[in-house]
Amino acid sequence: MSKTILLLPENIANQIAAGEVILRPSSVVKELIENSVDANAKTIQLIIKDSGKTLIKVIDDGIGMSSEDLKLSFQRHATSKIKKFDDLFSLKSKGFRGEALASIAAIATIEANSRRKEDEIGKLIKISGGKMNIIEDTVASEGTSISVKNLFYNVPARRNFLKSDNVELRHIIDEFHRIALAHPEICFVFFQNDSELFKLPISSLQKRIINIFSGKIQEKLIPIEEKTTVAEISGFVIKPDFSKKSRGQQFFFVNNRFIKSSFLNHSIVSAFEGLLSDGYFPGYFIFLKVDPKSIDVNIHPTKTEIKFEDEQNLFAILKATIKHSLGIFQVLPSIDFEKDPGLDVPYEYIRKSPKEPPIEVNSAFNPFREEKSIEKMSSSSWENLYSNVESRDSANMTSEELKLNLSESPKVFQLFRKYIITSLRSGLLIINQQRAHQRILYEKFLKTITNNDKVSQKLIFPKKIKLSQKEKVLHNEYSKNLKAIGFVTKLSGSNLEIKSAPSIFNHDDLEDIILNLFSMIDDGNFDSFSKSDLLSKSLSKAASIKSGRVLSVTEQQILVDDLFACKEFLTSPFSHQIFVTLSKEELDEKLY
Repeated sequence: MSKTILLLPENIANQIAAGEVILRPSSVVKELIENSVDANAKTIQLIIKDSGKTLIKVIDDGIGMSSEDLKLSFQRHATSKIKKFDDLFSLKSKGFRGEALASIAAIATIEANSRRKEDEIGKLIKISGGKMNIIEDTVASEGTSISVKNLFYNVPARRNFLKSDNVELRHIIDEFHRIALAHPEICFVFFQNDSELFKLPISSLQKRIINIFSGKIQEKLIPIEEKTTVAEISGFVIKPDFSKKSRGQQFFFVNNRFIKSSFLNHSIVSAFEGLLSDGYFPGYFIFLKVDPKSIDVNIHPTKTEIKFEDEQNLFAILKATIKHSLGIFQVLPSIDFEKDPGLDVPYEYIRKSPKEPPIEVNSAFNPFREEKSIEKMSSSSWENLYSNVESRDSANMTSEELKLNLSESPKVFQLFRKYIITSLRSGLLIINQQRAHQRILYEKFLKTITNNDKVSQKLIFPKKIKLSQKEKVLHNEYSKNLKAIGFVTKLSGSNLEIKSAPSIFNHDDLEDIILNLFSMIDDGNFDSFSKSDLLSKSLSKAASIKSGRVLSVTEQQILVDDLFACKEFLTSPFSHQIFVTLSKEELDEKLY
């Protein structure tokens, strides 16, 4: 009888496991660096070529491995971090599945050497496609060095689905940031194609944040600290004035392990309630220390999701801690207990006696004079006013019906510094000013890039902006698209010099626009079919009129006219409804 179920060979099983554990080059970087951290390394070097597709090399000065441990480390289900079942509920180390190195070895070529302090010589091992080829003695420094070459060389489908070098580099930088922030006590060096991207010396957490995100962030940080029986909370939050339209600078660490938690993020957003503008997100670098037995990290292969035993208390403690820090640093609005001087009665009024009010008489008043009667309009005249009124849904209206004639000078006014209200033949039109402006700018930018008909204005004094390493990568990736819109820039080291910019932008806002643009591109919360589309969407969101801005009547009228001149005026570039209509019938119904 033939067998239907077969036992898979070891290398195929590892390749399948790699599909779950190793998603892209950044996954390899994460696993290798975390192993170095667990090896008590004080200096870790990361060397990559072609954004990790050609080479990923991690060198550390940790405790090293013996010859036997080095061989076992690339076997499936081999780990030094778990010895018994109870260890799963008290983990303090990083990765622990015992599958990562075996999975990497199955889809790449590996060279690894290691030496312990007590050994005179090290051991070299070479693996290709999951098969050990060479094991020999070698001269090696104390610690471990692992090189991963030609990632996914034997899985061409996975390699073809990798993004561009710039995109993959951004993912690697993200993983590097997370580990480097969690361990300021370790020195990190990062090389990309023989050029140094980061050199982070041993320092405090604040210095580490400054070294990664440039010196300007120092003035934006507010320290937080709280110790309770549930958790120890420390770290920094960014002042509300410097909040961004993206979630790029949001870092949660639990026991020095980076996590993503919408629940805890909500507690921080609640603490910033009333301090953030619409569409902006708080930035933070928050570290939680909890009992390892009170959390479960074995939920997702990436280990970025955690289940807490006492979530509700942690939510309340975190919110109260942040609010307390915001109050100490006078970020929260203060309550004014001073009396209004206008309510005080002058002291000398005590001595004054009350005066009888004078009686004023209109001598020209004649109650017997006949007034002109008001002519009553016939019913037919009133009916003529509503003869052309139709109740139509805004979604079914044509552009010609919604367009407003300037010669008729319709009245427009602003409501709540957010909406523009104007009249239609059939009722009222209520427009969200920010979404309308996003649609206008989006179509302008997309047309400019497509037709290459940019209108650029040279700056008298070039604007200089200091960029982080990730922002430099984004600039290099989108420099051609920025030039097509009208930005003329020059990058020297970490300094970006803007020489010309599109004429529609206020030159004083260029720094905020560019930085918000890079943040939103990096955040990538909206779908786009091309780089031009993504840039147009991001730039329209960064440069649009914000809710809360007061517009003149002329500005309101121009905004309305420009909106209905667009090809698509019903929704914003992010598929949000721009306006609603309120018909006469609806008004009559509400006022019945």
